[in-house]
Amino acid sequence: MSSSSAGRGVPEVKGPSDPEAIRADIAATREQLGRTVDELSHRLDVPARAKERVERVRQGALDVYLKNPPVVLGGGLALVAMMVGVVIWRSKHTSSRRKR
Repeated sequence: MSSSSAGRGVPEVKGPSDPEAIRADIAATREQLGRTVDELSHRLDVPARAKERVERVRQGALDVYLKNPPVVLGGGLALVAMMVGVVIWRSKHTSSRRKR
């Protein structure tokens, strides 16, 4: 603070004093603020982020399938067979408990 403004509580201004430099500084600050607001809006838009995530996962799964379809189909069939086995096992296990 300068000695003339120290007694009156007026802060010392630091930064450009040229009007064009001030305008450029304001424009840069405004642009940065706009980017910040856009980023915050994106982060708070949960449904849009969820859709983006689903699309990335879907695209990843499609890429894996396109690279090696027999492996993916074999894995899918194995999963279905395992699920059928669990259903059959549970039905037998549950029916034997009821008979007791």
